Amino acid sequence: ATGASARYLGLASEKLLLGHGVSGCATCDGTFFRGQDVAVVGGGDTALEDALYLSRIAASVTVIHRRDAFRASKIMADRVLANPKIKVCWDHVVEEVLDVSATIVTGVRLRHVKSGTLTELPLQGLFIAIGHTPNTGLFKGQLALDGEGYIVARECRTNVRGVFAAGDVQDHRYRQAITAAGSGCMAALEAERYLGTFLS
Repeated sequence: ATGASARYLGLASEKLLLGHGVSGCATCDGTFFRGQDVAVVGGGDTALEDALYLSRIAASVTVIHRRDAFRASKIMADRVLANPKIKVCWDHVVEEVLDVSATIVTGVRLRHVKSGTLTELPLQGLFIAIGHTPNTGLFKGQLALDGEGYIVARECRTNVRGVFAAGDVQDHRYRQAITAAGSGCMAALEAERYLGTFLS
């Protein structure tokens, strides 16, 4: 149960403002931005799910996507495009998170990927939704990992007898504390059953 870490953009300003308006978890931190303007970076299902969730809390949501079309499923894209509280900023990337000197997010500087034009978007919250990296480096070559690096587990059992996996390290879909706790309970029960085979 080593978990998974949110991927970030790699900007110095983003790192300095993490926890001061920059977040990798909309469901964790979204309520702090009730009635405020926020943005979500990404174009996959997670980013669009985050945007839809935040649209019920924030005053407005801008989805910042580096391409001119979403990678997300059509149904998610249609929901986002139909939501009056969500605006999409196509073909843009975040160049800088503002304002490090104020130690709080006041906006972002965006660059249009085709023209190079820089613009600023005022906002109070920035949610990065460009994926997660499972913390499985120490298991490489020892446990079966999928193409994204998550531990392959069926009913919490790995490919190695007596080794069980729980939480985000084997779950690339839900990534919630409650589902991680539930799978932790499942792994404990499976481990107990496994150990019981030695007592018979």
